[in-house]
Parts: sequence; C-alpha cells; structure tokens
Amino acid sequence: MKRLNSQLQHDGAPLELILLIRTLLAGCKEISFRVSQGALAGVLGSTLSENVQGETQKKLDVISNQILKDTLRDSGYVKAISSEEEDTVVPCNPEGNYLVSFDPLDGSSNTEINSLIGTIFSITHAPQWMDADDPSAFLQPGTQMVAAGYVLYGPSTMLAMTTGRGTHIYTLDKTHGGFLLTHPNIQVPEQTSEFAINASNQRHWEAPVKAYIDDLLAGQEGPRKKDYNMRWVAAMVGDIHRVLCRGGIFMYPFDKRNPSKPGKLRLLYEANPMAFLMEQAGGLANTGQGRIMEVMPNEIHQRVPVLLGSKEEVETCMSYYQQ
Repeated sequence: MKRLNSQLQHDGAPLELILLIRTLLAGCKEISFRVSQGALAGVLGSTLSENVQGETQKKLDVISNQILKDTLRDSGYVKAISSEEEDTVVPCNPEGNYLVSFDPLDGSSNTEINSLIGTIFSITHAPQWMDADDPSAFLQPGTQMVAAGYVLYGPSTMLAMTTGRGTHIYTLDKTHGGFLLTHPNIQVPEQTSEFAINASNQRHWEAPVKAYIDDLLAGQEGPRKKDYNMRWVAAMVGDIHRVLCRGGIFMYPFDKRNPSKPGKLRLLYEANPMAFLMEQAGGLANTGQGRIMEVMPNEIHQRVPVLLGSKEEVETCMSYYQQ
C-alpha cells in the first residue's frame, strides 16, 4: 500500500504543505490515542466552561484543541490557526505561509457512548501582508483551500483528505504509526437511497426541506418511487464518511429558530472542508442557495446550511427550492 507521503507527492503537493500535513496528523495521532484510552485516562465528561459557540465543552474538546494548537504553533509552517473552540484566531509564526482552521473534536458528545468522533481541518495560503493575529486573513471562500480533510476515530483511525487532486482515504497502521492509502480516488455514487438528517428539528425546517423529506419518507408509493433509509450518527465526520464510502445525502438545513444563525454547522471548520472532499469525490455541496465553497465568510465562526452528498440526490433536493 502507498504511504501518505508518496500519494501527496504524486498529487503534486509542495514540500512545505506535505510537512505541514504530517505535523497536523502527528497531533491527530495523539488525539486518537487519548480517545482510545477513554475512561481509563480520565478524559471523558464535560468541563465547567463553554466555548465561543455557547456550547458546554467536553474534556476531550479542550485536550484535542490544545494538542493541535501546540503542534501547529511549534511547526513554523503556520502563520495563524482558527479553531471552533477559540474566541479568535491564534497567531503562530509571522513568517508562516499557511493558515489552518479546524474543529478539534467533531461529535464530542459521542465520547460518552464510545461512538464515532473526529477532527476536521482545512488549509489555505496565508496573506503575507496581514498580521498573524488578524482574523480577516481567514475570510476566504472555500475555493481558496489547498487541502482539507478529517481524521475519523472509530474501530480504526482513518484519514480522508484532498489537496485538489481527488479524495483519498487512508488508514492508520498502528504497527508503524503511518497512514496507508486504502481507498484511492474515492467516488461517491451519483444515486442513493439513504439520507441523513436530524428529524427532531422537522417543525423548524423551511417548506422546501419539509416537502423533500416527506417525499423521501413516502417511499415507493410517493413521487420518488423508491424506498429510502435514514441514517444519523450525530457526528458530521461519521455521516460524511458513510456518504463518501457508499453514497447518500447529508443535510443540516436552515431552520427558523434563530434567524441570526442560518445553520448549525460552521463554514470554516465543517462545511468548507467537507464540501471540498465531497466535490473532489464527484459529489455536490450546497447551502440550498448556492455552492458552499463560493460563500464569502464574514466572520470566522459563521454558520451555513449544508446539503451535500450524491450528485443526483443533491440536485433533486435543490430543485425543491425552485418550486
């Protein structure tokens, strides 16, 4: 099996980007170990504090965030980092050429039940004319990403990543500590009969989403003329991994509860990197109003609606917005 370095070189990634990715993944391997220890390491449970999103932090959220901060700050390749768990950006090396955004532990509520969780990241070029502590450096559309991916901490630790030359999935070989290419150039099936959505929010959805889901649930007797299964992991990394591997549509649409928050998922830390992976695998990623990767951020913790997955199913879903 091909090693990570070899595949990145094959895809034309510059040396400094390869070294940065390796540094980032070193931090993820440490998180993987902490996660695998679970209650034995005393890392489960919640802290007494909230993050900038107003969410109660899990102990592993804080630990994972600190691991990645320390690892990336010491690398020398990074000008600044932006984390879902930080109020503002964290300056690193003023001469660094890259910016890194990440959700250190997506789905952290799943740690209590030993279910799927992961780290999501994206990398862009750092504007050299901006100071390292300037948050506006991160306000770039997703089309400017040079790499993105996630590390899934499950029965095995897996990495899905793209540098713009296809989406590849790697598996961590714990015997030597390296990621090996196990699913090269993965392609999402264009058609599907699976969907993922938090149905408990149905009363808050907009009319197009309600109509679309109603038609899926109607099955063979409905206008879609086939039965659909619903799957919901409650961690974006787990749901997106399933969609990448066997197709489907993942949805976290706009809901009406808080108009100031047009979605639950964060553009920089979740939506953009997953959109990059999905598009590079032949899928689509949309807000319902346009391509996710073309959204121009206005602040680092911006939220957006998310519809992504199998090409034909996302297109069908989007057609409900035009009716």
